[in-house]
Amino acid sequence: LDLFSFNEAGPGFAFIHPRGMIIWNAVVDFWRSVHDKYGYQEVRTPVILNEQLWHRSGHWDNYKENMYFTTVDDVGYAIKPMNCPGLCLVYKTGQHSYREFPIRIAELGVVHRHEASGVMHGLFRVRQFTQDDAHILCTPEQIESEIIGVIELTFEIYKAFGFEDFHIELSTMPQKHIGSDEIWETATNALENALKHKGIEYKINEGDGAFYGPKIDFHIKDCLKRYWQLGTIQLDFSMPARFALVYTDRDNTEKTPVMIHRAVLGSFERFIGILIEHYGGGFPLWLAPEQARILPISEKSNDYARMVQDRLKGAQLRVNCDLSNEKIGAKIARAHSEKLPYMLIVGPKEAQSNTVNVRIRGVKTTKTVDIDEFLRTVKHKIDDKKIDLVF
Repeated sequence: LDLFSFNEAGPGFAFIHPRGMIIWNAVVDFWRSVHDKYGYQEVRTPVILNEQLWHRSGHWDNYKENMYFTTVDDVGYAIKPMNCPGLCLVYKTGQHSYREFPIRIAELGVVHRHEASGVMHGLFRVRQFTQDDAHILCTPEQIESEIIGVIELTFEIYKAFGFEDFHIELSTMPQKHIGSDEIWETATNALENALKHKGIEYKINEGDGAFYGPKIDFHIKDCLKRYWQLGTIQLDFSMPARFALVYTDRDNTEKTPVMIHRAVLGSFERFIGILIEHYGGGFPLWLAPEQARILPISEKSNDYARMVQDRLKGAQLRVNCDLSNEKIGAKIARAHSEKLPYMLIVGPKEAQSNTVNVRIRGVKTTKTVDIDEFLRTVKHKIDDKKIDLVF
């Protein structure tokens, strides 16, 4: 597939190849469009921040063995393993009122976590990855409605990638925790009510929440019936207090906002690994690095093949032309082995009628269609994130 590789120069650090970046950018573009629709603002925070910040966030005490460190001008710094502290610093650059809430802030943050060499596994367990974090700052009264919004966003994204089967878990207050029992009860009820509002079946993991708040975890099922834990929604009572995040409430007093931490895809690298396994390399049309390949039956049809290629490329399709001297059977076999969505076979008959003979992945029969008809149909499927290739 030539999507990514690893090298001993950087164990656990993925090299994403040009074809892999096509998939990566398609995922990012879709992720951004959905988050814009749901009212998120995107930020970017530094990868390296000084040790003092990590003492304040609690990572130094609880996560130090998984972090990377360096020294700059005799000052200790750490490469971020999580994005949350940077978001807190962004929030603290201004004063905030309850009228602004909810504030939804998202980041595609590159994080580094030192994983033991024995547990690293392809794209599924790496030392550097991009995390699709977002944090929602809101009042206690807004928790339930915000959780509902996150659930709707999460399902919309999963379904676009062809994942329709989910397993949801709600984890409640552990024995060791921060925050009062009252706020834990309020938060847990809000999570549970949001799930009930959406009519979602879920499993309760009693006492399995994070020490800083209850959480919902999303598990998706792939074509091999394996479950993958992807998304998470966590209420965080720790970070706002540690960073003294405040807002001015209706009564003109300062209060600490509720922080909802959530990720939908988690690690982008891991998610792309899941997509590769789920589809066996035969990606949906909108994700496919190469959406169609034009196969002239002989050299005499090369000029027409180039014209078709120019026409489709002009419409932003990812299309290539096989102008090799091989016989058409060999060209078809190679394209078939690469699991391309469409093969467009052209010869004198197609050139005369301004058509293409379409071979669809997974379909035995072919169909001859006008170039404009092919273009309209395919563009519609791409825009609507259709999984089905048939038309």
